[in-house]
Amino acid sequence: MNYTIEKTEQYALIRLTDNQFGGDVPASFETLSRNLFREGYSNLIVDIEPVQSVDPTGISSLRKINRQCTTELGLLVLVTKNEDMIDFLDSANIADLTILPTVEEAIDAVFMHELENDFRNEEEDEYDGEFGPGRDADI
Repeated sequence: MNYTIEKTEQYALIRLTDNQFGGDVPASFETLSRNLFREGYSNLIVDIEPVQSVDPTGISSLRKINRQCTTELGLLVLVTKNEDMIDFLDSANIADLTILPTVEEAIDAVFMHELENDFRNEEEDEYDGEFGPGRDADI
């Protein structure tokens, strides 16, 4: 798999340079992604603009990594403007897969996702504090 990678505090940006997401590429992608998870990255942005086709192994790989990101409370964002690729990926029925046209929009989506997670955590903390064990709610 040919790619470049940029890491920030909030996300890892992987820019693929292969025109096919098939053959050995999906296995290499899974290995790279799992290594990033171990390093603490749960938000992955993958620029697939050069990719022209994805084989069944590639779809399976994207499905696994997307599920892992979700499990880690992160987000997998694929970046492409290729309408045929977007339609193909949509038809693959990968649950909650985010596809955006630009890296900038993908970065914004990651930041919004992080804010939503922070907001959810604050709400849960408030709820636990107010109505924790042994306390009655005035209903």
